[in-house]
Amino acid sequence: MRDNSDLVREAVSKGLRSRSVVDAMKSVDRRFFVDSDARSQELAYKDAPVPISEQQTTSQPSLIASMLEALVIQPHERALEIGTGYGYQTALLAVLCREVVSVERFAALAERAVENLDRCGLRNVTVIQGDGGRGVPEHAPYDVVIGSAAAPAVPPPLAAQLSEGGRIVIPIGPGGHERVILYRKTRGELSEERVLTQARYVRMIGEHTHPE
Repeated sequence: MRDNSDLVREAVSKGLRSRSVVDAMKSVDRRFFVDSDARSQELAYKDAPVPISEQQTTSQPSLIASMLEALVIQPHERALEIGTGYGYQTALLAVLCREVVSVERFAALAERAVENLDRCGLRNVTVIQGDGGRGVPEHAPYDVVIGSAAAPAVPPPLAAQLSEGGRIVIPIGPGGHERVILYRKTRGELSEERVLTQARYVRMIGEHTHPE
């Protein structure tokens, strides 16, 4: 019978080397962050996206792991996440850093994520329902930003809310065929460091991204 350790082995087999990310994946049980139906529970321990409500998905764990690894998150840092979903990636961030602010477009998903995170005892997360492309300026600055939806370019508010030396990893593209790119802020300017991979993401809908 598959369990959470299968996800860790899959991620390591696909190149994950960060000890902190491996430990976070071991400590967060993905089955708490998918629906309770038999099919979703079966998929929870497979390295694959899982459909959730509002026609969204929770991303492939090895892809999440590679994005978190690229950010090189430190325990004292603060993170901004765009696209909470059911909170699996949010939970990994909560283990990796001091504080997480996460923005979710759909109120029902935000509520579900809060329930899931509370059930796992993760108290260093603030989940906000709203337009992710606007960020959350009242909680800024952030040391790292991670996007779980595709934008045509990095939304300017996210770059503005990033601290000097901070990192952003986000899928860039039209929605459905993206390059996942790592950026760093140096001397107040955001510069591309490298492309992590190609992937498929839903669109980030909002004022600074794709209009409704």
